[in-house]
Amino acid sequence: MLSWLLKKQTAKREIIVNAEKLETRVAVVENGRVEEFQVEHPMEERLVGSIYKGRIQNLEHDLQAAFVDIGLRKNAFLHYWDMFPDDESRLDEDDDNPQRVSRRKRYTNEQIAKRFPPGSEIIVQITKSPIGTKGPRVTASLSVPGRYLVMMPGCRLRGVSRKIGDAKERLRLKKILDRLPLPQDIGLIVRTIGAGASKSAFVRDLRGLLAIWQDLQANIRDKRAPSCVYQEPDLIERVVRDWLTEDIDRVIIDQKAAFERIRSVAARISRHSRNLIQLYDGQLPVFDNRNIERQLDEAFRRKVNLKCGGHLVIDETEALIAIDVNTGRHKGKGSQEDAILEVNLEAVEEVARQLRLRNVGGLVVLDLIDMKSRKHQAAVYKAMKAAVKRDKARTNVLPISELGLMEMTRQRQEESILSQTFEDCPYCHGHGVIKSALSLSVNIQRQIAGVMRKCRLDGTESDLQILVAPTVLDRLRREDEAMLVDLQQQYKGHLSFKSEPLRHPESFAILNAAGKVLYSVGDNKSA
Repeated sequence: MLSWLLKKQTAKREIIVNAEKLETRVAVVENGRVEEFQVEHPMEERLVGSIYKGRIQNLEHDLQAAFVDIGLRKNAFLHYWDMFPDDESRLDEDDDNPQRVSRRKRYTNEQIAKRFPPGSEIIVQITKSPIGTKGPRVTASLSVPGRYLVMMPGCRLRGVSRKIGDAKERLRLKKILDRLPLPQDIGLIVRTIGAGASKSAFVRDLRGLLAIWQDLQANIRDKRAPSCVYQEPDLIERVVRDWLTEDIDRVIIDQKAAFERIRSVAARISRHSRNLIQLYDGQLPVFDNRNIERQLDEAFRRKVNLKCGGHLVIDETEALIAIDVNTGRHKGKGSQEDAILEVNLEAVEEVARQLRLRNVGGLVVLDLIDMKSRKHQAAVYKAMKAAVKRDKARTNVLPISELGLMEMTRQRQEESILSQTFEDCPYCHGHGVIKSALSLSVNIQRQIAGVMRKCRLDGTESDLQILVAPTVLDRLRREDEAMLVDLQQQYKGHLSFKSEPLRHPESFAILNAAGKVLYSVGDNKSA
């Protein structure tokens, strides 16, 4: 236990910022290993956390939800129980996360219809960005985070994050909160990072939040619905607000303008925070210099290797994230059970890291290597619970089931890094597989026979040209030539084949002598 504490105390943590015109990337590196990663495109509007003046489009009593026009392509989804600010639930959730889900207090359909008829205006905040075909998720419980405080317009709650466990510190913070000058309709929660902060730091933070509130009120009054009345800061500013904690040794940024901006933001906190910001001026790109680029490349692969020789296989699907743990090359020095335990313990640590890096959420199912020992199962479960504690997103981990599966949920606010960075393969369209050359050859020969049969019945010539991808032509030429000769003899026709390098492997076309397409599958677009 002592060795673990010493390791944590000597851990070197850095924030590396790669700021470019089209993309900003931020990595938290601990002892040279990437632990957290975020990417944002400055040209795209930041949605999660932004506040909108919207208009109720329609009420769906069966769904217990309203659809709100906030000016985006898809209407926002608003649960009935999220249409009224809810004071009681504010401390029941993660106080560090301003986008919380309120307790499901029930309202009758008549109450909702009377208070929010279609066409009426409502102020809402986005808690989950549009994902796939779904529109954004919103709530009327507004939260605006500062450095040390979370401001909650529309409620009177004053509280301290439950993650601050020290009783004396909680009492000190509550006394500071009670003395802060606040309007009656504003609530406050002290964030976890506020532990140990001075009263003057809270006063400065509150001053900034109240300035935001005044601007927000003016926008609500002056702007017409639908419109954005508060824009969540971009990733550069959020680095200082949310990521620059006491355990960070320095922040390295590679762009001069962004460096000056981030220093000015950090200066509002303290001189020490400002001095942690450093400008990178090396020859190599900063992510290459710090070996981050290679780590990210390896981290986002489907197969993720473990140090012990085992590996994970991660599949991101519509319904859930499926993760399979394999022993791979791991042998182990003790018994087989001990070797399995070693792999599973390392696997859950890496899974927790991968969830943070990829920013995946929803239901996660982890297929561990089977363990007979209840003691070993409990140890792996405990290790996963400890590993997800450092995750800013809310998580819920269930004990290992009788089938050897560990189920968990992770809060999902926006699309995963994979969804933001990658798109479906034009060859397989996201399936991960394409038809084999054998299957395609069989289908092509079947369709050729059908076209030649029809030509014979119609009394037309059956001289055909078949356009195929190079890999398919190679199969036809090397292994199926005799069958194609038989087809020609059977239907008294002539076949010629042409390879098109840009043709999709599963695409082919059958043309007559005049060049008219008689049959085609797929298209001739480049893959």
